[in-house]
Amino acid sequence: MAAYYRPMVQVDVARPDHALRLAGGWGWFSDVEVLSRGAPPRIMPVTDLDPQVLAPLIAPRARIANVSMDKPRIMGILNVTPDSFSDGGAYFSLDAALAGAAAMGAADFLDVGGESTRPGASVVPEDQEIARTAPVITALREAGIPQSISIDTRKAGVAKAALDAGAHLVNDVSGFTYDAALAPLCAARATPICVMHAQGDPATMQQNPQYDDVVLDVFDFLKAQIETLVAQGVSRDRIIADPGIGFGKTLDHNLRLLARLSVFHGLGVPILLGASRKKFIGTLAKTQAVQDRMPGSVAVALAALKHGTQIVRVHDVAETAQAIALWQAAMAGCADG
Repeated sequence: MAAYYRPMVQVDVARPDHALRLAGGWGWFSDVEVLSRGAPPRIMPVTDLDPQVLAPLIAPRARIANVSMDKPRIMGILNVTPDSFSDGGAYFSLDAALAGAAAMGAADFLDVGGESTRPGASVVPEDQEIARTAPVITALREAGIPQSISIDTRKAGVAKAALDAGAHLVNDVSGFTYDAALAPLCAARATPICVMHAQGDPATMQQNPQYDDVVLDVFDFLKAQIETLVAQGVSRDRIIADPGIGFGKTLDHNLRLLARLSVFHGLGVPILLGASRKKFIGTLAKTQAVQDRMPGSVAVALAALKHGTQIVRVHDVAETAQAIALWQAAMAGCADG
């Protein structure tokens, strides 16, 4: 029976001598939760773990698009679409996109997307997606923005145009299952990538998502996809993994993933969480207006950082950055975190 090892991450100022630093980051752990299918979870001290199990949990993560992974990082969402669920139309013009990017000065990455992947969304033609995204990326680079630029796309043609325009990273919500040409392109260009889990496509994914065990099923998918991508020539140290909150998941699925988010450190790559303003936040906060979900989104981002998640993908960059700064100072007991 396969076992999955979840580091029980701590950020307390008091740390046992035998505790180990998680992935070269800000958290540490002295115990792991051992998960397996058909058996209850159990707790094991790190002193009893096989070195091969420990290795991916403690190895420092490589820089991604020249951004180090040793402290919390923010990816700002810049959707140049008319119909994204939260900010559709807000950045649809070039001037609006540049102004939006300027307002996200605290972000480490800007994720530019030209196709809505909200539940029920239809596929955008490739040429239209390119026309939306490539000019914005060109303008961002010409404006000298300091952030690394990510292109949020499932399509190789869109990714190529974005990379040619100056993007640094490809973020594929399909986990590189939609377009067979995308992974070879990223391998050939030595481009960092984010591989996300989704059950189904945006048009159908929320109709009736089901799992045997959502945490372990998502882990297995991401592990298999990472191995497939490495076999296709993508360097493992250029891969980020995203469990895909809200993509073919119910409220219960999302919460189960969030509660055991640190299990994904066993993949040996940086973890990204994209939960900002999603429906489950509105459900729990009892607010229907997407724009009113900022406080809940910040709370989820901080919970993810407690699990050692390296990157949070958010709409509300300034608010999240402020919350992270205060969270770090409060946990460390000093102003420099």
